[in-house]
Amino acid sequence: MLRISLPAKIILFIVLVVYVLVIATPFGTLFVNSFKSMSQIYLKPFELPSTLSFDNYVRAWERANMGQAYLNSILITISSLAGILLVSSMLAYVLSRYNFKFRRFLFIYILMGLALPARLAVIPIYVMLNQFGLTDTRIGLIIVYISTGISFATFILKRFMDELPLAIEESARIDGASPWTIFWKIALPLTKPALVVVGLVNFVNIWNDFFFPLIIITSRSKETVPLAISMFFGEYSNQWHLITAALSMSIVPIMLIFFIFSKQFIGGITQGAIK
Repeated sequence: MLRISLPAKIILFIVLVVYVLVIATPFGTLFVNSFKSMSQIYLKPFELPSTLSFDNYVRAWERANMGQAYLNSILITISSLAGILLVSSMLAYVLSRYNFKFRRFLFIYILMGLALPARLAVIPIYVMLNQFGLTDTRIGLIIVYISTGISFATFILKRFMDELPLAIEESARIDGASPWTIFWKIALPLTKPALVVVGLVNFVNIWNDFFFPLIIITSRSKETVPLAISMFFGEYSNQWHLITAALSMSIVPIMLIFFIFSKQFIGGITQGAIK
């Protein structure tokens, strides 16, 4: 077991504290300034607000159409995550447990999605969606996110499923359990740490994505939170008190989700590293 000396621990602690300050300072400044007026931001950008008022949040919520944007982002993100986890978990289980022709080729083909960014194929993707009448639709955006997220999710889930003990599944098979029952009630629950890791990574990527909504969505009623923030920034580029409030509202869901599932996320990462 690796033992760390006391001076090394102190240096490591100092480095981590500095790293946290570097990361947290911009977010803290953004959040603090969201409660200030324009004059307070320019005169005292790093001081606490004199009064705690949510007027900036109310005005930004109304003017940036954040209510509709939140509903669109929640619907698109949850639907995309459900599709990614369902398809990739079934695909990973088949690749991990069944031996069939072209199995290795299929796995390599899936991994190619990690090496080739989806943005390189934006023109074919747009043309294909346009041919099926899926441009400017939430369904088209969900299909894009599911198809681009399967590669990473399948890779992670397959590595976890390869380590699951076969004896449990063989016992269930002897008791008369069907392949679907074994997958749904045995393999999937045991892969929960990997599902949390895949879900959080894809949640952050989908929620923060600006590129594909900008290409696919044209209606204001269907825009996501990043797209609504961008449009709001263009209209109110000099009103920083409203912009900081809108940006603060856009990062709240990610912070809440991470704080709720941080223990499972760290556990999944650690378990994957050990394996």
